Amino acid sequence: MNLEQLFLDNKEKTIEGRYLTLESIEPILKRINTDNQLSIVGESVQGRPIYKYVIGTGKTKIYLWSQMHGNESTTTKALFDFLNLLNNGSDLAKELLANFTFCCLPMLNPDGATLYTRANANEIDLNRDSQDLTQPESKMLRAVFEEFKPDFCYNLHDQRTIFGVDDTGKPATVSFLAPSYNEEREINDSRQKAINLIAGMNDVLQEFIPGQIGRFDDSFNINCIGDTFQYLGVPTILFEAGHFPGDYQREVTRKYIFFALLSSFTILNENVIEINRTEDYLNIPQNKVVFYDFIYKNIKINYDGIEKITNFAAQYKEELIDGVINFNAYIARLDDLDEFFGHEVFDAQGASYEDAEGNAPKLDHKANFSLDKKLFFVNGLIKK
Repeated sequence: MNLEQLFLDNKEKTIEGRYLTLESIEPILKRINTDNQLSIVGESVQGRPIYKYVIGTGKTKIYLWSQMHGNESTTTKALFDFLNLLNNGSDLAKELLANFTFCCLPMLNPDGATLYTRANANEIDLNRDSQDLTQPESKMLRAVFEEFKPDFCYNLHDQRTIFGVDDTGKPATVSFLAPSYNEEREINDSRQKAINLIAGMNDVLQEFIPGQIGRFDDSFNINCIGDTFQYLGVPTILFEAGHFPGDYQREVTRKYIFFALLSSFTILNENVIEINRTEDYLNIPQNKVVFYDFIYKNIKINYDGIEKITNFAAQYKEELIDGVINFNAYIARLDDLDEFFGHEVFDAQGASYEDAEGNAPKLDHKANFSLDKKLFFVNGLIKK
């Protein structure tokens, strides 16, 4: 199977970048609604429709939801790439549709998507509302779960650029988790199936992004939807779309999520998840907060007439301005950076720092500065 070619052939070209709203995806949903697969299962806090798309006639039922957090759009793009594959009439599509039934909620939190926020319009994190079910979006997710009775759940998310693969210095481009079903983090039959499937997807992705796959922390929290569904006996997999070098729009990561989705269904279709692969799963290194977007080393600064050599880091904040996501770099950490890596690293070799307010970087200030009044940095990057 040529995953690269399949991605190129099925990529949904009408959506890209980080800001993905309901208005972005509604035309696609209507286009692929060729046989009444699309329905509205409810409304968000602000009255936006929550769509369900069901396709396939197969025995194995897969429940997928994306953009539970409104500012996490990468997996939504990959999900539509996969839905395009299912609708392309190929032999592969026919085989998948004959063996699986896919139930998708491609944008669970349309209000958060418009606002570009993690939370919904009531400022509630839907991934902490699986027990109380206080929000209409949470209720919809649970109601569809109970009606559809899935065999597997796919919980599709993004993670920030701060995550790396343990202490390897590589970014966690894709991370997985088979959530725990109890406080002791034991492995029962349903969690074992999720573990085995993740191990299989990891095998595939290692061929393309070796060392860039992480394993998310499995501390049990019954308020999280993945933990709840695992507790209820349905194998559940958390997907986290992370950073690939230079890919702040997450168009490269999108491809690897597509690879993971398609590979998982190939593995399930071939029924090769019955082998116990717990050791392989646990050998996937854990995610760790070890990255900043920018690290600047060996900077000379002047504190009240005393010169010293120091380091500092800057991090992008994703800010929605006039309908566009702006990546604005702010100074995020000073001095001690021994345990951290930078997606961009600049060695000043003792050059003197200066910005509009003085001779030393300050936390939460924009990363606009000069070195020796010769090299100028704007929004974290060297001005060309």
